[in-house]
Amino acid sequence: MPDREPYPGSTPPDPAWAEIAGLIDFDHPYAALWTPGPRSGRWFADAMANLSTNCIDRHLVDGADRVALHWEGEPGDRRSLTYADLHQQVVVLTRALRGMGVGVGDRVGLHLGWLPETVVAMLACARLGAIHAVLPAPLPIEPLADRLGALDLKVLFTQDGAWRHGTVLPTKARADEALLASGSVEHTIVVRRTGMDVAWFEGDRWYHDIVGPTRRTPAESGEDEGDLGAPVSLPADHPISIVPLATKGGQPVSVLHGAATMLAGALAVHRRLRTGGVFWCAGDISWAVTQFHGIYGPLAYGDTAVMYEGTLDQPAPTRAWEIIARYGVESMVSTPSVMRTVRGWARELPEVSRIPSLLRVTTAGEPVESDLAEWLTQAFGAKDLQVLDAWGQLELSGIVRVMDTADPGLGGAGGETALPDCDLDIVDAAGEPTPPGRAGEAVLRLPWAGTLVDVEGDHADVAQSHWTRHPGCYATGDLASRDERGHIAFLGRTDGVVSISGQLVSLREVREVLEDHPYVSAAEVTWRKDAELGRALVAAVVLDPQVGPDPDLDEVAVGLMNAVREIMGGLARPRSLLVIDRFGDELGRLERARAIATLATPDRVGAPREVTWSQVLAAAGQ
Repeated sequence: MPDREPYPGSTPPDPAWAEIAGLIDFDHPYAALWTPGPRSGRWFADAMANLSTNCIDRHLVDGADRVALHWEGEPGDRRSLTYADLHQQVVVLTRALRGMGVGVGDRVGLHLGWLPETVVAMLACARLGAIHAVLPAPLPIEPLADRLGALDLKVLFTQDGAWRHGTVLPTKARADEALLASGSVEHTIVVRRTGMDVAWFEGDRWYHDIVGPTRRTPAESGEDEGDLGAPVSLPADHPISIVPLATKGGQPVSVLHGAATMLAGALAVHRRLRTGGVFWCAGDISWAVTQFHGIYGPLAYGDTAVMYEGTLDQPAPTRAWEIIARYGVESMVSTPSVMRTVRGWARELPEVSRIPSLLRVTTAGEPVESDLAEWLTQAFGAKDLQVLDAWGQLELSGIVRVMDTADPGLGGAGGETALPDCDLDIVDAAGEPTPPGRAGEAVLRLPWAGTLVDVEGDHADVAQSHWTRHPGCYATGDLASRDERGHIAFLGRTDGVVSISGQLVSLREVREVLEDHPYVSAAEVTWRKDAELGRALVAAVVLDPQVGPDPDLDEVAVGLMNAVREIMGGLARPRSLLVIDRFGDELGRLERARAIATLATPDRVGAPREVTWSQVLAAAGQ
């Protein structure tokens, strides 16, 4: 194997990135598209830009009256914002935040659901150079407090309550309790969403009070345009967004993305996914793909994006079809798990009509199986619906590779709108390319513009290992194999991290939560395929003798599942629980995990099943 440079930035990127860079309005041009350096090198050296102006201001001349966002709430309320509306609201909120002392490099938390105010807050932060972090609205108090403590926020946005699956979550109440453990937040800005009563504390501000109708833009008030609402010009790699990865060692690890570097990745991907018509990312706002490819990409292109607040079975399982038809959606992005859930509902419904407007569906977050891709074409597309399977990573600002499920051997092909090449390869432990049919680790041999610009956390070396494991490459941590045609199939993670509904969950962290529970003396956690989620976690536990000789296993299961949900969130909750008499030493951990996954059944989610170690050995073929 030829000698490699000490960092992957030694090989120049695909020249197609120059065309993508041409889609960005730089306040000051770059001196070099890319220069070698640590991690994946440095992009757009000496360039200055503002993400907010690229998403809204530059469209005001020719598209001020074009709809930027169609928003629909779970109860059925709707709003549409033109680019002029969005600009006005972003400028006013920027002024308010600056008036609170928020400036370049300060941190702002968005503990919000999928609301227009969320997008306004994201763009206002970008306008003044603050770094924003989206905190999932459904987070329980303890994990929310952990994230707040790690982020060192100056301002926190939250809402009085959040609609979730037909009920209202007490969002502000949870935030108030979580803030008791975090002393950095100076102001809490509250969006009135549900009208529920909330407690009020010093530093709390209503969102509508600071951006109300009496608040005007500088042009409307006759003030100097250089006032508090003006955008700040930032270096291309200035951090603008912080995204949490799976927790490592009990401590959160987060990656930061740069203003123009992330935008370059978002523009490259949106150019591939768009049709020119209405675009909808059917995912939660806390999903990074939603932020990068459901907001920044469409807005930077000047397209119209759809936002939906709730779950797609409210008030009826036909909601997805209704949204697509109502807004004339042409291109849609979601996770395979969401689409599997919709398929399950559809089986219970009278036949639903296909929708002529929909031309393209892209699934991301996990691989899509062929039967689901086929169902999508039959259920949604009136004719010639294209189903794309996307792969990417949070560290790379979302999607990196797109395949047409009708002809997966084409890889990332897309004609004039093809994504820049990342030269994805599969290597063994020694870094040598694997032959067809043999699994290995997926690596990128060419730099990607959307790559993270920094890593934070006590275990940040976990993320840094992307560049040290196979020098000269970006090591993804994903297992993959390639067939004779060149089609790459992604098989899971190498580091004990699993994507569940598009969010990463650490198997080791779930295991440690279970082992810390007084009911448990030993535990193992793995995953299996799941018709609803794509992947679902499976836990096997050996109960502690103090539980007694004949415990109520249903009660034990509830206690264990609640412990995982409260500490790590609902997606980390195992959907199958095996109660085992012992763990022997006849099997290695990988063999043991595979056997446990084989024994798990999808019946009665969370219901316990008693098994013996002999059954585990039999499942492992011993």
